[in-house]
Amino acid sequence: MNDLAALIQGFFADRFPNQRGASPQTIASYRDAVKLLLVFTAGHHRKRVDALEVRHIDAATVGAFLAHLENDRGNSVATRNARLAAIHSLFRYAAIRLPEHALDIARVLDIPNKKTDKTIVDYLDDDQAAVLIAAPDGSTWAGRRDQLILAFMAQTGLRASETVAARVQASISAPALTSNA
Repeated sequence: MNDLAALIQGFFADRFPNQRGASPQTIASYRDAVKLLLVFTAGHHRKRVDALEVRHIDAATVGAFLAHLENDRGNSVATRNARLAAIHSLFRYAAIRLPEHALDIARVLDIPNKKTDKTIVDYLDDDQAAVLIAAPDGSTWAGRRDQLILAFMAQTGLRASETVAARVQASISAPALTSNA
């Protein structure tokens, strides 16, 4: 197994299972970014993916990959930055395990994010929230369920993914019985 294969295996088998808070979506996003990088690098260097080594993924190659994402694939700057975050994470992991590649790793880690416009998050006012909650047909069971879910989301501020993941936990505590006799 070459150094790149061992690095990627360790990154996904060691770092993510032991990294607190890495959601399955984050792991999938990082996996997809690394896969795209490997395919691009193999084409860039005219090698098979399984023949690639860490030295093939230098700052120039990563820069060309990021340009490819924006120019050829039509990805937004935000997507480019997300892919770069995955690459940076992989290379921070590599920095500890492959000190013989320290200079190349440092150059990749020096690649900055592109600046993006901040997305302004708009919120519903009370009247808008009431209209949204009233939209499902309240005369049916499914409509009442949907109204309840929308009201729950509006009151708690939870996103859809957080609402789906929410679980009800009953916590009933009985008063302590004491005897004064």
